[in-house]
Amino acid sequence: MKKTVKVVAAIIENEQKEILCALRSPLMAIPNMWEFPGGKVEVGEDIYTALQREIEEELHCQIETKEFFNENLHEYETFIINLIAIKCRIIRGTPSPTEHSKLIWLKRDNLDSLKWAPADIPAVEQLIKEK
Repeated sequence: MKKTVKVVAAIIENEQKEILCALRSPLMAIPNMWEFPGGKVEVGEDIYTALQREIEEELHCQIETKEFFNENLHEYETFIINLIAIKCRIIRGTPSPTEHSKLIWLKRDNLDSLKWAPADIPAVEQLIKEK
């Protein structure tokens, strides 16, 4: 039986109504695909605390979590991801990649121009529809 991994992802929107997108590095699992930044929920953490910790570790900035946005299960070859996307805003610092190859800000209409990690696609589609 495949292990299910609970993962949180930040939907960070700036004042220009652009969404922060992160390119997975060639060294990461599911390499060279775009995702919303975030990571695994540790034992004893709630999803909001986990997301704040992950963003501080990965992007060296602080966020305020606003609201739950999307949740889905995606089955990869060796594991299942339970991806929980949460809308956030940056309250301190400027995002800079520590694990990702690149960060970009994109308008919702342009999100589908990127090659997304499969688990992130439902949130991407919901963002495009939401406008």
